[in-house]
Amino acid sequence: MKLSEYSAFDGLGLASLVARGEVSPRELARTAAAAIDEVNPILGAVVETYPDRIAGLDEAMLGDGPFRGVPFLIKDVFGHEKGRKIEFGSRLCRGMVAPADTNLMVLLRKAGVNNLGRSAAPEFSMAATTEGEHYGNCSTPWKQGYSAGGSSGGASAAVSAGVVPLAHSSDIGGSIRIPAAMCGVIGFKPSRMRVSLGPVVDEVGWGWSINFVQTRTMRDAAAMLDAVSTPAVGDPFIIPKPETSYAALTERAPGPLRIGIVVDKILGVAPDPEVSAAVAQVGEKLAALGHHVEIAAISTGGVDLSRTTRDLFFFDFDNRLDGYGKRSGLKPGPDTLEPAIWSIYQRAREITPARFTAAWSDANAARRALGAFYAKFDIWLSPTTPGVSEPWGRYNLSRPGVDFDSIGEAIFAPVTQYTIVHNLMGTPAISLPLVMHSTGLPIGVQIAGRPAEDHVVLQLARVLEQEMPWAQRTPPLHVSRV
Repeated sequence: MKLSEYSAFDGLGLASLVARGEVSPRELARTAAAAIDEVNPILGAVVETYPDRIAGLDEAMLGDGPFRGVPFLIKDVFGHEKGRKIEFGSRLCRGMVAPADTNLMVLLRKAGVNNLGRSAAPEFSMAATTEGEHYGNCSTPWKQGYSAGGSSGGASAAVSAGVVPLAHSSDIGGSIRIPAAMCGVIGFKPSRMRVSLGPVVDEVGWGWSINFVQTRTMRDAAAMLDAVSTPAVGDPFIIPKPETSYAALTERAPGPLRIGIVVDKILGVAPDPEVSAAVAQVGEKLAALGHHVEIAAISTGGVDLSRTTRDLFFFDFDNRLDGYGKRSGLKPGPDTLEPAIWSIYQRAREITPARFTAAWSDANAARRALGAFYAKFDIWLSPTTPGVSEPWGRYNLSRPGVDFDSIGEAIFAPVTQYTIVHNLMGTPAISLPLVMHSTGLPIGVQIAGRPAEDHVVLQLARVLEQEMPWAQRTPPLHVSRV
């Protein structure tokens, strides 16, 4: 199979070829491996491949789900597969091996994907760019030497470049949607607890984190949500789910929606004028389709989200890293951690239980203030990121002067301003590559809905996929061009 043929199919398309006997899973795996060989030396998206899943693939071990035989990558942060390395993008965790599967991995295996290896992520997913000492830097396929975003940058870059049609990703402050915006693919963050986080943990990041995939088509996103949204025994809570499949619902256009456009400087960052114009363009398209669209104002209730998230995310961080050190046989220090992470490790013990509970209360107040938006509107329309991808070095964890005190304002706020609020609220949100910037880089436009109304977000995203298609756009660094 030629790389140009392979990369023209989405995940369901490749699975259909397998089901009809036109191509074997082993052939797809070899083709994906060839794609990695061609572009990864420049891209930096894949950090390990599994020979037993390529030339040595036992096709009998593949699940019978809708993606049977489709090449896939797992992010090197949460996607634990028993017996495989999981290094969290850190030198501290070098050589660490997962002792058990996550619930997500069990469901992915049932879905039929062939997990070929690990995609790159920044250290402990603590950056909105995929750059670091352990793996090096990951580039957006649209411009060499520019950030692929983070923390799921390796996943997004690989999907954008045609290496795999879909790849695992995770999101605690925008880590699915930010790299999707910077690499020009689809990044959907489902509602809180739509995808199980067990069995070892209940609510990663105190409920802010969620796992899913990067895709190039809406039908892949919907079918995968059907595949991985089965609650597991022991999950702390289960949220409502439609009786009809997401795949079927996504093919239905939603009724008239009340859509609020949000371009406020939530974390004090002014959006690029072209990014704001892109959101306005999408708003005009939706209004022409019969939806009610207007500019909306939002409020965090006076809560300083940068300080609040710092005290939430970094509480007990030192103990977490000490635990990893015991597993890897290494010690946290400046030779095993990025400078910003080393600073956080040292200062995390200053976050007392009283400070943590105060941050928890502030987060609750901010969530309720922000959630008031949904009393008037069905959909929150905004930029995904205030700007487009920037050259390596702008947001990485080794940037001079970035430490525990400054990391929020220096490297989080300029990228996460429009994404992190949906982690706080637990609302479903998706980044779509609807418009291109004059620099030749993609602009991500984000739509979000009420908690548990994932289907409405998917339906509106599918309409935009039809009305403002992006499938014909491929980046300069793409396997079809080699």
